[in-house]
Amino acid sequence: MSRRKLISFDWALKRLLRSKANYEVLEGFLSELLKEDITILDILESESNRYDARDKSNRVDMKVKNQKDELILIEVQYEQELDFLQRILYATAKAITEHMNQSDLYENVIKVISVNILYFDLGHGEDYIYHGSTRFLGIHYHDELLLNDRQQRFFGKEHPHQLYPEYYLLKVNRFDDVARDTLDEWVYFLKNEEIKEGFRAKGLARAKEVLNVMNLSEQERRAYEWHIEEMRYQRSMERSRRFDEHMEGREEGIKAGMEKGMEIGDEKGRIATASIMKQAGESVEKIMQYTRLTREEVEGL
Repeated sequence: MSRRKLISFDWALKRLLRSKANYEVLEGFLSELLKEDITILDILESESNRYDARDKSNRVDMKVKNQKDELILIEVQYEQELDFLQRILYATAKAITEHMNQSDLYENVIKVISVNILYFDLGHGEDYIYHGSTRFLGIHYHDELLLNDRQQRFFGKEHPHQLYPEYYLLKVNRFDDVARDTLDEWVYFLKNEEIKEGFRAKGLARAKEVLNVMNLSEQERRAYEWHIEEMRYQRSMERSRRFDEHMEGREEGIKAGMEKGMEIGDEKGRIATASIMKQAGESVEKIMQYTRLTREEVEGL
């Protein structure tokens, strides 16, 4: 059976999945990732909501609100970013402050979940999905701090980490293409832009229909093809830049090595000349003048 071509997830976030008719796709993905049924109430304004056909950014983001009034930040990024972890921390903090009125009490601080789909290798680690949260652990007894009974009734939560931002990092390129569970089926699609027969993860059936390139209008298809070509060009330019930097560093290393070698060779030549002059009975002062060696070096020959 030939591979069924599907639209890349970043393009879908930009152009297709913002429609309420297609919420089912995102809801399925988030439900599998967060291990609970997610219902999207609204898609809120974010940087990439303001779509520009000339946009050459290798980053796409979306901000959604679920049935529990939590904010979920979804981002797709292709290129390495040294301070990426700090940036997603800033993004969650910004989202919290943007959704707080000046007169709001701290109890109204909104819960933010940051979901990051990465097509580069971030940090060091063997896994391809990482989850980060804030937990308070005892230094002496190593117990985890829980909310007290009154707080649990008030917030409807048991743990402090349920009130704090959470982070998910999906390192797509590290996935080995073996779908061991329904979340892996989604990761397989994110990596390969393909949904295999027999995949049963939530949202994938709808994704097969919505993200089929053949279902696009002629105008949308041309725009998508331009997007793919632009992303390919940007990645090619980035790879070329890194290659040039590597070659420049290599050439500088070779040059430095040659200069060092010449210095070593020059020194050996001066020592050999000094030895011949000394054997011929020339004075130490004359040998020093001709070879630029020190008195100690000449006398030590």
